[in-house]
Amino acid sequence: MATNITFHEGSVDAAERFKLLKQKGITIWLTGLSASGKSTIACALEQHLLHQQRFTYRLDGDNVRFGLNKDLGFDEQSRVENIRRIGEVSKLFADSGCIAITAFISPYRADREIARELHEKANLAFIEVFVDAPLSIVEQRDPKGLYRKARAGEIKNFTGISAPYENPEKPEIHIKTDQCDVTHAVEVIANYLAEQNYISSYHGEGSDGYEGKCESSTPKVDG
Repeated sequence: MATNITFHEGSVDAAERFKLLKQKGITIWLTGLSASGKSTIACALEQHLLHQQRFTYRLDGDNVRFGLNKDLGFDEQSRVENIRRIGEVSKLFADSGCIAITAFISPYRADREIARELHEKANLAFIEVFVDAPLSIVEQRDPKGLYRKARAGEIKNFTGISAPYENPEKPEIHIKTDQCDVTHAVEVIANYLAEQNYISSYHGEGSDGYEGKCESSTPKVDG
């Protein structure tokens, strides 16, 4: 642990920054099994918010392993460190006034709570979105062939097969992607952001509160 360091406060506080940017910095944390639809929803949500002139940036579970987290594997200790780093990075994005969208399996409840606490201590909003799909459904989707490899024993410590996934107990938003298409999922999240005054009012259709269910067919998702 680093010692002999001092935190240097800036001359612009969060309230002033948010006022000048005309938006509040927040983190929208998408969690769920591989192939549940996290990345697909995150991409669509980022596009939607940017077209509303919102300062938004997406952090994806695979993408960060090409750089920031390329030194980490998939054992439990590495997974914990992976989420710890992303919790810190997303907090910095939110503190800058950005709407940070993270799409990570983040299988352990305790790690997600640590990320939440980091934000709460900094007076930043943390919105947990449970992107929920049954194991049978994500195995059918399996766009990367990972479940097949995990079942064959070619991939160790694979979430949902040989490693656990702990469902969120009280997520701010719960989206069931076997019952809901991408457009509806984005509407559910955008409506929540508007009702909580994180963004200006959003007038979408088909929202059933924050339990994201609908009768539309689900398009191909990449998790």
